[in-house]
Amino acid sequence: MEQEKYTIGLDYGTDSVRALVVNTGTGESVGTAVYYYPRWKKGLYCDAAASRFRQHPLDYLEGLEKAITEALKNFPDEVRQRVVGISVDTTGSTPVAVNREGTPLALTPEFAENPNGMFILWKDHTANAEAEEINELAHREGTDFTKYVGGIYSSEWFWAKILHTLRVDESIREQAFSWVEHCDWISAVLTGQTDPLTMKRSRCAAGHKAMWHEEFEGLPSDDFLTQLDPLLAGLRDRLYTDTCTSDQAMGTLSAEWAEKLGLSPEVVVGVGAFDAHMGAVGAEIEPYTFVRVMGTSTCDMLVAPNEEIGHLLIRGICGQVDGSIIPGMLGTEAGQSAYGDYYAWFQRLITEPVRALLGDEAADALGEKLIPYLSEQAARLPVTQNDPVATDWINGRRTPDANHTLKAALTGLNLSSDAVMVFKSLVEATAFGSRAIVDRFVSEGVPIRQVIAIGGVAKKSPFVMQTLADVLDMPIKVTRSDQACALGAAMNAAVAAGVHPDLFAAQRAMGSGFDAYYEPRKEQVEIYKLLYSKYQSLGKFIEHGY
Repeated sequence: MEQEKYTIGLDYGTDSVRALVVNTGTGESVGTAVYYYPRWKKGLYCDAAASRFRQHPLDYLEGLEKAITEALKNFPDEVRQRVVGISVDTTGSTPVAVNREGTPLALTPEFAENPNGMFILWKDHTANAEAEEINELAHREGTDFTKYVGGIYSSEWFWAKILHTLRVDESIREQAFSWVEHCDWISAVLTGQTDPLTMKRSRCAAGHKAMWHEEFEGLPSDDFLTQLDPLLAGLRDRLYTDTCTSDQAMGTLSAEWAEKLGLSPEVVVGVGAFDAHMGAVGAEIEPYTFVRVMGTSTCDMLVAPNEEIGHLLIRGICGQVDGSIIPGMLGTEAGQSAYGDYYAWFQRLITEPVRALLGDEAADALGEKLIPYLSEQAARLPVTQNDPVATDWINGRRTPDANHTLKAALTGLNLSSDAVMVFKSLVEATAFGSRAIVDRFVSEGVPIRQVIAIGGVAKKSPFVMQTLADVLDMPIKVTRSDQACALGAAMNAAVAAGVHPDLFAAQRAMGSGFDAYYEPRKEQVEIYKLLYSKYQSLGKFIEHGY
């Protein structure tokens, strides 16, 4: 009998990194561990008021070693030798400036405490102005390099962040040889091949965030970049032309990392991707399935055959890229800049005065109970056409039509409005934002046949999920695995290592199935249509003033 084989999915989230060891034949999780970034937890290198969010590469490296060794700690040596692959998913776009050797500048003494030499997290919005300049130039004349990313470039993405950093920090301008996405760098570190000129780059990251496309023979032209700002002149040649899908191998484990992790140097390291895209694989995505990755923000994934929708240019989404999720299919991405973050903001709004007046212990105790309490009470409220209505733009808008300068709004309050009613309106706002994304796909000619949800919000909040089903007027099923992103990474690793021939085969063997189902309630559906219309009117007023 053939011995069992295992792969490791390494899932880098906003607050922590999780390692998941998976049986490639059954999908059974046989080991898991999570490591919380200590510097991030202290709020170091971040300034929320300025929308600056940076993460130190040491948090990532320490998490890489500790999460995997902890997940494997109960494995005997003979079982460890049956680990055949590792794949990584990360948040994105999360680029970093690197030197000629591919070392992030923050790992050198000169830049050890410089936030501009660190990874620029996905939700960093310091580059709003640069994103606007990219859009203005792209739409002015010649080739529109934004055509495959929904026609609107975002401050959350690769080029805007690079340009902003080069403009504000002369030392970075002098020392940055190239720039690397987090998912590419971690995979390269594991193989020991960090040369930015030869490192394999993720199709997912390049296509969705860096405007890479075969039509452009790679990245936007040097002429375009130089016209945008001479600071970008020549950088294209120090980046990449070709990209790889995540079912391919980045290389094998270096001797250094094999020793650190107690694994064979023959372990295959797959090409990385973003967390939501691998999460969609872990959620068993199929053509025209809308997978919602629901956490601090949301990312929405959909795949379809290239021959059916490849001719479309879908306006206002976060990109359409051949092979970014499933090789051979067009992968599309959308999402919201805040989801769970909106609820967390409301929690802080209530608990921080308690913290100031009664101390940390009282505030923390209240915080643990608050959202579950509000959810339970909000679920009991009737839904009426006179309810307060909010927008979901507490951290700007990602999709449809990215605009990170937008702010959230709440209307329809009176003296009877309480915390439960306001919380209910915030949950409905996030659902209305989801509805706007679904409507955009459908209006652009892309049907949605089913909805699958993964992530912390999907697993923990039946009230949020039922509200979403009612607003979308579509049934929703929730993936059984609470680690779908790591599971998707493990599936990709299994294909890269040659255990399964393709991702659909890996899904069949390793998928977890579903354990929760939400059906829309007819009476709420009709009322939510009216409230959604009010949401649209409110949003139009907030954005345009009429």
